[in-house]
Amino acid sequence: MQNSKLDQNSGVEAALVNRTTMNGKPVIWVEAKSVINFKSNFSHKLLCDGLTLSSGSSCGYSCSFCYVEDLMRKNPHRIANPEDHTKIVIRRRNPVEIVKEQLTRGNGEPKFLNEEDRRVIYASPLVDVAANMELARETVEICKVILELTNWEIRLLSKSNLLPKIAESLSGYRSRMIYGVSTGNLDDRLAAAYEQGTPKVSKRIESLWWLQDSGYRTFGMVCPSLPLGSDSDYDRFAEDCAKAIRADRCEHIWAEVINVRGESFERTKTALKEAGFNAEAGWLEAVTYDKAAWEAYARKTFEAHAKVYESQPGKLRFLQYVNKASQAEYWEKQVPRGAVLL
Repeated sequence: MQNSKLDQNSGVEAALVNRTTMNGKPVIWVEAKSVINFKSNFSHKLLCDGLTLSSGSSCGYSCSFCYVEDLMRKNPHRIANPEDHTKIVIRRRNPVEIVKEQLTRGNGEPKFLNEEDRRVIYASPLVDVAANMELARETVEICKVILELTNWEIRLLSKSNLLPKIAESLSGYRSRMIYGVSTGNLDDRLAAAYEQGTPKVSKRIESLWWLQDSGYRTFGMVCPSLPLGSDSDYDRFAEDCAKAIRADRCEHIWAEVINVRGESFERTKTALKEAGFNAEAGWLEAVTYDKAAWEAYARKTFEAHAKVYESQPGKLRFLQYVNKASQAEYWEKQVPRGAVLL
């Protein structure tokens, strides 16, 4: 196994337990009984086989479109900490030990060490797995426990450029690790307007290329993508994204438009305007309260991606929420082309 900075100071939990700030935000520590969710709805998104893990409940990053605040509205961790969800980091105490307890019986015997149990577990539906080096170390330690006590595969998604550090520390398990970075926008300045605190998209893509060139398994995550100014822009965007992430080297490509979750649209519009992206804010404004316009935006985005991957059946996994019969009629026909209906 290659030597890595992440292999140093392996006492991850001891290093983190006294931390009071992270990524410029206060850290709130909470007691938790679980880190692994065995019945997650993320299986519907084809990102996993019903297994997810989250060592935190509020992220180190502060993306304006984040849906977690709305998702966690009734969660005890959120209720006990009524501060603005994007302005705090909520960590779960002793996540590595909790994972060990969830995967073993009282006598220490592994519960899921069945050779035929090759399920995929996804991280993370709530927080970024590598928002800084310390969280990347924590992710490594959690992954090691899972890799040693099960035969599962692990899918990691991040908006950081630290996945190569994690991969180096887990290089002995490379066949069971799948890495992806979020690339909902390829413009560094534009992405920075509403993905606050994250590394540049260009740096994430560099890290993805390193993983691919080093023989690691990768996947694409082109989401959430914003509305665009013209029909031709959608085609160009899809083509540029496929080229940027070297889609031919990715096992699958997930894509999705930005969805209304709580105040996500309003926060994103405000962030765009404050950064001087008035045209982009206007395009988002145009679809915010007009259901027909939003549906057209979703279809244009899907059609552009579908054309790129037309010769590669099964490659595209376009996530789409469908509510009305009129919408379902169109989207059900697109399932063979890569639409995943939620």
